[in-house]
Amino acid sequence: MRRPRIRTAARTPAGLAGAGPGPGFEITFDGRPVRALPGQSIAAVLWAASVLTWRTTRVTGRPRGAFCGIGSCFDCLATVNGLPNRRACLLPARPGDAVTTQEGDGHAGPVR
Repeated sequence: MRRPRIRTAARTPAGLAGAGPGPGFEITFDGRPVRALPGQSIAAVLWAASVLTWRTTRVTGRPRGAFCGIGSCFDCLATVNGLPNRRACLLPARPGDAVTTQEGDGHAGPVR
């Protein structure tokens, strides 16, 4: 019986997500600097920094963070670089990204 081959970073297709070799960089979360690695999603960066919630629900204001981690749900929505409703589990972190806690639907004004 043949043993399965283990994929290493060198053999992983370029399109797959995952932290890769290379120098780390910083993003900010609510104004606080957070370290990131190339290939990490914003949710992974926040998890690594012990940040578990970065959104509140529209009606009750309950805290939310990543739930499914694969883009099926919308619990991980965050405001990234001023754009609300970005799925943090799918969005790769880039140097200088500014992530802020999203309140409600992410748009200013009263919730309707």
